[in-house]
Amino acid sequence: MFRRVLSYGLLGGVAVSTGLSLHTNDYDVNSLGIVRLGRSAITVFDIAATYKRELYYKEWDKTTPEYKAQKSHAHKIAAEKLLELICTNKGVYIKVGQHIGALEYLLPKEFVQTMKILHSNAPQNPVEDLYKVIRQDLKRNPEEIFATFELEPLGTASLAQVHKATLKTGEVVAVKVQHPYVKGNSLVDMKTMEVLVKIMARIFPDFKIHWLVEESKKNLPIELDFLNEGKNAEKVAKQFQKYSWLRVPKIYWEHSTARVLVMEFLEGGEVTNLDYIKKHKIDPFTVSNKIGQLYSEMIFTTGFVHSDPHPGNILVHKNSSGNVDIILLDHGLYANLTDKFRYEYSNLWLSILSVDRKGMRKHSENLGIKGDLYGLFACMVTGRPWETVTQGISKVKYTTDEKNTLQNNTSSVLPHISDVLEQVDRQMLLILKTNDLIRGIESTLNTQNRMTAFWVMSKCCVQSSFHEQKLLQPSRMARIGLYVQEKWSMFKLNLYYLYVGLINFGFVQAVKQIL
Repeated sequence: MFRRVLSYGLLGGVAVSTGLSLHTNDYDVNSLGIVRLGRSAITVFDIAATYKRELYYKEWDKTTPEYKAQKSHAHKIAAEKLLELICTNKGVYIKVGQHIGALEYLLPKEFVQTMKILHSNAPQNPVEDLYKVIRQDLKRNPEEIFATFELEPLGTASLAQVHKATLKTGEVVAVKVQHPYVKGNSLVDMKTMEVLVKIMARIFPDFKIHWLVEESKKNLPIELDFLNEGKNAEKVAKQFQKYSWLRVPKIYWEHSTARVLVMEFLEGGEVTNLDYIKKHKIDPFTVSNKIGQLYSEMIFTTGFVHSDPHPGNILVHKNSSGNVDIILLDHGLYANLTDKFRYEYSNLWLSILSVDRKGMRKHSENLGIKGDLYGLFACMVTGRPWETVTQGISKVKYTTDEKNTLQNNTSSVLPHISDVLEQVDRQMLLILKTNDLIRGIESTLNTQNRMTAFWVMSKCCVQSSFHEQKLLQPSRMARIGLYVQEKWSMFKLNLYYLYVGLINFGFVQAVKQIL
């Protein structure tokens, strides 16, 4: 009798939970956890079967071109199957897919290239679904708030989509509305992915990306709160108000909630839209220099780092004065770096730039990296092969051959990359992703070899390192001594990069870049 009551109770509980889930998601069967879990499990086992059928059906000589071509073919099929699942389940799945698309030097290129489409072409929802969210959150009909509301979205992301609109008061705004199904499905989806990643790790021991799921789990509740995004936007705008070229949208708080964010509409083209850049006569080096300066200060100086700089979130615009503005969008995800982390990371970069292998090992260890993995870690941080790191990354020009070498060797060092990602200070994970996205922008703009890249970053590293040393020094005279050392180091840096500029660019261009 007890078993029967328990069985009926469990069945009843499942039925009630299913009914509530359906009601919450407007009776969309695709929103059910069991449906999404089943679909995900089928895809994972399909991917496993693909590798067994396409790659692991025989013993290969892994040095042959035939093996490499077949492995690439298997990766491509698997990546397309994963993309299909992501586009069907949407929401959190798209967010994880976007992370994969950003890890250019850490994962096989077939997965990275396939997932990059999610940065700007995520699946979109009908505008009526967004109107429901606006009505629920603002307790008003959209017609009462907006004079116009464009049906075609400006962009669609993993958690929301953005539409251009005009307020009744006449201001042109961008309206970011959370997809209605995201919040209700997020917990189930994250748990599902956690289980599936463990299954994949059992099937393929080299497939260790549960750190990615862990980071997504930690960051997702923050990203789902659009009020927090608005606060981040205002904070970064205030921190960098000295840069007249940085534009951050103003927030209309009276029309914003945790799922609806109304902000100033700013005109511009995506940072990697080469046609737009050429049409408006925008200098790519100016764009890269400003982005490099902004992110160097964020990472090494303020410690408050915009951590989703994919091309859809950075716009460029030539203003009425003829100067180039950088427009920074989507402020939902920021890294908050500790002083200790910034000190160690700054010194790691300084040791890499000066080819100081002892320093690389020491500061890598202080960031959690054990033993000889510091070399691989330096490659992951810089996006350059070890041969280039040991020659001096500021002395060796970046080439497409380097990029191909890194991506082609990813599979062979994947277990060691996984070890690095397991060991490293958790703050580093967002920085690695940010570094890769910035490198991707520079690659598209073909500005990787500009002189100011390392000059600006070196200055920020020196300032960060000496700032932390001065804070820990109780003696006033010692602090003055450190101040003098800092100024001397900056002077030497300026002379060095002026010299490098004279050799590579000539006097006029070198002085122009330094100034």
